[in-house]
Amino acid sequence: MRTAALGALLLAAPAAAQTEADDVFELGQIVVTAPRTDGPSIGGSTLSSEAIYAFGRNSLDDAANLIPGVAASNGGGSRNERLVFVRGFDRFQVPLSIDGIRVYLPADNRLDYGRFLTPDVAEIQVAKGYVSVLDGPGAMGGAVNLVTRKPARAIEAELRGTLTLDRDLGYQGNNVFALLGSRRDRWYAQASYTRGERDHFTLAGGFRPTANEDGGTRELSDTRDWRANAKLGVTPNGTDEYSISYTRQEGSKNALVETTVPLPVQRFWSWPFWNIDSLYFLSTTALGARATLKTRAYRNGFESLLRAFDDRAQTRQSLPRAFNSHYEDEAYGGSAQLDLELGSANALRLAAHYRRDRHVEFQQVFPAGTTEPRQTTREDTYSLAAEYEAGLSPAVGLTLGASHDRRDLARAEDFTGTPGTPAARFIAYPVRDAGAWNAQARLDWRPDPGTELRASVLSRVRFPTIFERFSSRFGGATSSPGLQEERATHLELGGRRDFGALRAEGAVFYARLTDVIVAFPIVFGGQAVTQSRNLGSGDYYGAEAAVAAAVAPGLSVGANYTYTRRELDDPGNAAFRPTGVPTHKAFAYADWEALPGLRVLPSLDVASDRWIVNTAGTRYFRGGGHLLANLRLDYELTDRLTFGVGGRNLFDQNYELAEGFPEEGRSFFASLRARY
Repeated sequence: MRTAALGALLLAAPAAAQTEADDVFELGQIVVTAPRTDGPSIGGSTLSSEAIYAFGRNSLDDAANLIPGVAASNGGGSRNERLVFVRGFDRFQVPLSIDGIRVYLPADNRLDYGRFLTPDVAEIQVAKGYVSVLDGPGAMGGAVNLVTRKPARAIEAELRGTLTLDRDLGYQGNNVFALLGSRRDRWYAQASYTRGERDHFTLAGGFRPTANEDGGTRELSDTRDWRANAKLGVTPNGTDEYSISYTRQEGSKNALVETTVPLPVQRFWSWPFWNIDSLYFLSTTALGARATLKTRAYRNGFESLLRAFDDRAQTRQSLPRAFNSHYEDEAYGGSAQLDLELGSANALRLAAHYRRDRHVEFQQVFPAGTTEPRQTTREDTYSLAAEYEAGLSPAVGLTLGASHDRRDLARAEDFTGTPGTPAARFIAYPVRDAGAWNAQARLDWRPDPGTELRASVLSRVRFPTIFERFSSRFGGATSSPGLQEERATHLELGGRRDFGALRAEGAVFYARLTDVIVAFPIVFGGQAVTQSRNLGSGDYYGAEAAVAAAVAPGLSVGANYTYTRRELDDPGNAAFRPTGVPTHKAFAYADWEALPGLRVLPSLDVASDRWIVNTAGTRYFRGGGHLLANLRLDYELTDRLTFGVGGRNLFDQNYELAEGFPEEGRSFFASLRARY
């Protein structure tokens, strides 16, 4: 019964071994300290495809927000990007991967999580705090991994279509998903495609019109995204697997207009394309009875165009603030991991990672319409890691790990001024390399089959981006070639307990941040500018709790809660407050099989206020608290065909997570799902 499956686990229990779901691409997983949960359930570290579907979360930010310890937000400003925070750590400190292959934008790593669709994802993995050194560098605050699907049967097919309606029942957008795959004794193959189109969204009825926004349809809120994934795998025996995959996603969007700031001082930006692709090979090979070799090799690409216009009509580029900015990035690399069983309860794992990033940018400037020469940055990243797992007793396990990360910068270029004028200047920045150590330890205790406890400590770093080291930020900053890595030291205590039909889990966590990168005000060349420096420090701490229970045949309920506190000091800005993360966050649901074939799934998203900064960056205030009521009803027309309807933000609450960028009001949807 599906309701029992949903209520079985709200937070997953930490374990070294995991029960693999048949449709999950195991080669594409990272290390997390909680096992996978079956069915449409919400795990402490994983979110299944069934949970993503059941709660209608079609973008990564929206889906990850279901997981305790993870908070979605809005970056606001002219970029207006959707963000994800893991226990308070942001996108610069929490790597994002697809099948374990990192998605990294070497210029600034400003990932927009709203561009990543989820219908074709088998599960979302989130490593919070404790991130294994085996998974590679950069995971200072956690890690997020999208695991694609793998066929589980001889013939497997799925089609989905969802129509979304705005608060006035007008057409708002659609989402489609298609998958076809086959799994045989010695090989498998699969292809999938998902597309999301949003014509607009509507603001809540309580929104008060301004000179820039009259309410109703939110202007410039249209987006287009699609992703395709294809994989071919060979399984020559019961232990070995070799797979080659290709993923490509393309997106386009506009930047919303801030509702209160006067239009003449705003930026009018659009992204005609924001495209990512990845070709990768993954394998696992048994080397005798006690050794296993796992490898990854990949080539990633990223290309985008950012256009800045004179006004919100986006038809003219004649003012000096107008431009066309092109990014052309390429990365290739790989990793190898050797797992050695040293006895019945001990194991040693060794890993090596290498990646080369090549970033190319150039800009067409106006009113002259001339184009800058291409500027290139090239950088290599290495990591060597070791992890030792010891069984101290049948109930107690200890895991120790260490790694050394290194970043070698080979080339860094920039261009200032207008091409063809005497003030134009091509810049070759001084190159500097950096290296740092990481270490971690985890203790697991299982006093009985229904109880698991854990304690962990680790210290991780992340290296600064090209943007932080060299960007002039439209003339408001100067370079900082010697910028060093940030560091976070984490402590965590957690556990879970089964009480019959009820499962409960909780954790308390603390992180000390040092050498945090801040924009420090200085005078350079007679001008007041900022320079990135390692001057910040702070403390992130909090707690997570969750319960889930099957309370009656056909009825299960669950809830999770997160408390997060962030104290971060910026010596260059006494007013600074870390933005984007609510102090209190909760999610609750019920799953009721009201009649045979009829499933009713109400849920609540709750968040307290959070720190928000105004567009000018001069005033910090609290806001963004909300309670969103959602409802989904599914009816099984046949064993293979399901029809669903529902709504989000049913009370039409008016709220905003970034000043001047109100969130979507009430919306509705209807969906049809066919599976074979």
